[in-house]
Amino acid sequence: MNKLVNQLERKFGKYAIPNLSMYIVALYVIGYVLVGFAPASLNLPVYLSLNPERILHGQVWRLVSWLIIPPTSVSLLVIITLIFYYFVGSNMERTIGTFRYNLFIFSGIILMIIGAFIAYGIYYLLAPELTPAIMQSASSYFNVYYIQQVVFLAFAILYPDVQVLLMFIIPIKVKYMGIAYGVLLIWEGISGLRIANFCVFFSIGSQLLNLLLFYLQLGKLSRFKPKEVKRRTEFQRNARMTPKGVTRHKCAVCGRTEETNPDLEFRFCSKCNGNYEYCQDHLFTHQHVQ
Repeated sequence: MNKLVNQLERKFGKYAIPNLSMYIVALYVIGYVLVGFAPASLNLPVYLSLNPERILHGQVWRLVSWLIIPPTSVSLLVIITLIFYYFVGSNMERTIGTFRYNLFIFSGIILMIIGAFIAYGIYYLLAPELTPAIMQSASSYFNVYYIQQVVFLAFAILYPDVQVLLMFIIPIKVKYMGIAYGVLLIWEGISGLRIANFCVFFSIGSQLLNLLLFYLQLGKLSRFKPKEVKRRTEFQRNARMTPKGVTRHKCAVCGRTEETNPDLEFRFCSKCNGNYEYCQDHLFTHQHVQ
């Protein structure tokens, strides 16, 4: 997976949009302005939502217009949340690179559109006469809210030990918030499936699939391959033969060694200028030394 992404980056990396998080926040602002100043009778989100039934009838602008629909009304909490998501997105972009962050966001958008059409297809097969009305009311579930939720989960994967202030008071590590958010999303998706709300199920499911693809490209699942298990076992056996106090491997980012963390894998980065070695958590997420 990581090899494929590297090939795509070499071919299309020049087209990546830098500081993409700023443009995402700008879309939120545009959405709040349009919805806030539009007449209440117009009900603007109805004309902008990701509704496959209307798209198939010629309203193709809905393929992109749903991106500006704000999930909630504007408030101080929403403004703080937008600032936080800008912080999260910007740090992710600096960590994994502009192209990979672009790929993560745009694949989430594409998967959301695919999920909307799958939900529409299921409704059409089950009750074709009711499908237009169902999609009119349920298409609001296809919005940027779930995309931003998964961006936070990806941030929790990259920075599990970062502390934030919950309710501006309680310090808590991001990984615990990520676990809580993940459980809530999964429960919401399963609950939607139980009541035949396929819109919410495929909206959440499409983004969790995007998160899985993101996790795979980090290479973290490679440690479970039989070849890697054998290599790690041999490494641990050889490491025990090293004199006490002498380390063979040390991560250039976090400073962890095979003595303090015997389960970690260490590898050199071919893109860094010099002999820089990284642990499995930072091999694909560090900034390359040029």
